[in-house]
Amino acid sequence: MPDDASYLLCTEDAAAAFFDAAAAGVGGSSCCITGNDDDDDEEECCSVGEEESASIAELIGGEAEHSPRSDYPDRLRSRSIDPAARAESVAWILKVQAYYGFLPLTAYLAVNYMDRFLSLHRLPVDGTSYIFDPQTIVRMELLVLTALNWRLRSVTPFTFIDFFACKVDPGGRHARCLIARATQVILSAIHDIEFLDHCPSSMAAAAVLCAMGDTPSLKPVSPGVAVNWCIGLAEEGISNCYQRMQQLVIGNVQRSVNLCFSDEVLSPHSSSSSPPPAKRRKRSPRGT
Repeated sequence: MPDDASYLLCTEDAAAAFFDAAAAGVGGSSCCITGNDDDDDEEECCSVGEEESASIAELIGGEAEHSPRSDYPDRLRSRSIDPAARAESVAWILKVQAYYGFLPLTAYLAVNYMDRFLSLHRLPVDGTSYIFDPQTIVRMELLVLTALNWRLRSVTPFTFIDFFACKVDPGGRHARCLIARATQVILSAIHDIEFLDHCPSSMAAAAVLCAMGDTPSLKPVSPGVAVNWCIGLAEEGISNCYQRMQQLVIGNVQRSVNLCFSDEVLSPHSSSSSPPPAKRRKRSPRGT
């Protein structure tokens, strides 16, 4: 008899992923990184043409369709939806992502699905216990999918960060590190309900600006300049996200990440915790 948990466990090959729009399943730009800071040639590896820019602009125009309802952040602030319960759920999602070595995109999508579901569907207030057998989980999945209208190919900040990294580093020398750094900034920010007021493209642009702070050889870019990266970007949104990320995220990320831009190339799918050995994959995270 097959193990019930075996078909509920999502496995991933983290080595196969790169945080571009194609990895998010929505199309976009491409980024080729072949050299390092010591190379004499400055061949432009990032391909950002008019067609790619148009595709990104189209995604920006439709990103609101993949976000929670507009009143959702205010419902959290007013505590009509418990913000502490959401914070605990986000922390658990990130804990599981780090424990099993899932992609950061997986964690972000899980939070996105949760927020969209909670903004559309009110949970019963008198529920005291839950049963998590396979049949119950299948029913839960159908409930969530129906509420989301089966729209799972969400536009996320990871849809844009490689495109924006190529904008600030067309030679591609720091692109991997910029993407890795921006990825960690985004994951560190998703617990904060204030970012629910901002669209994924603004978060991605702000995260790349934050990542540039660790790259002395790149000229600093302001939100006023970043807004010109693509049609549809909003300077106010980028600026507000950037300031918030600097206040709440950068200090924590700097203490947990050691990036060396001249001597080391960090894989873009790296997370603050290494994936556990294979023999631990069937265990549940402690404290869950």
